[in-house]
Amino acid sequence: MNRHTVTAFDTDLAALVRDLAGMAGWVERSVERAVDALMTGSADTAEAVIEDDERVDQSDRDIEAGAVLLIAKRQPMGDDLRVIVSTMRVSQDLERVGDLAKNIAKRALIIDGAFHQRKLARGVDNLANLVLSQLKRSLEAFVERDTAKAREVWAHDTEVDALYTSLFRELLTYMMEDPRNISACTHLLFCAKNLERIGDHATNIAERAVYAQTGELIADDRPKRDELGLQDVTARH
Repeated sequence: MNRHTVTAFDTDLAALVRDLAGMAGWVERSVERAVDALMTGSADTAEAVIEDDERVDQSDRDIEAGAVLLIAKRQPMGDDLRVIVSTMRVSQDLERVGDLAKNIAKRALIIDGAFHQRKLARGVDNLANLVLSQLKRSLEAFVERDTAKAREVWAHDTEVDALYTSLFRELLTYMMEDPRNISACTHLLFCAKNLERIGDHATNIAERAVYAQTGELIADDRPKRDELGLQDVTARH
């Protein structure tokens, strides 16, 4: 490609990555607000997360369309093509994270009437903080092309699994101690699983960050075994 074409391609690619960063910010906010709705019982916040999911879906469609157009116009190869394809894949991960945030918001609406002890959700809040940290760092790694940070995120995925397992046991204990907790804890277990899945998508994004820059697949197979000895065959999508 001549200098003009290279400059135009770089401009288009930068715009695509900016769109992805904008989508990422919106998705992070959706997760934060969904957990806030769960902790505070705010129906307005939960409903706002559910309504905003269409914006996330549209962002995913726009990024895919932009990536396809960029490939058609510029016919990139090698490193450039990897970055574009990886951007589409990260967008898909973010779209799924948005769906999981919406699921948590829906649970927040259902659980509120039966939620007589807010202490039951403290573990969920702790898990959410860890998962959000993983998600933010993985996205930073992708946008900043920081493979070292991406590898750190990937390596810490087991922390999310361990905290999820601990929370699973804690909620089961609450259910056994007081049958009145069963309904609320069941919903919280689903919320915790949604958060654990968001952690998996954060790890996916970290893997994409490494692949985009190096072409290396750091994990063809990422087994997900918790302390209960249960194998999660849905860990990779």
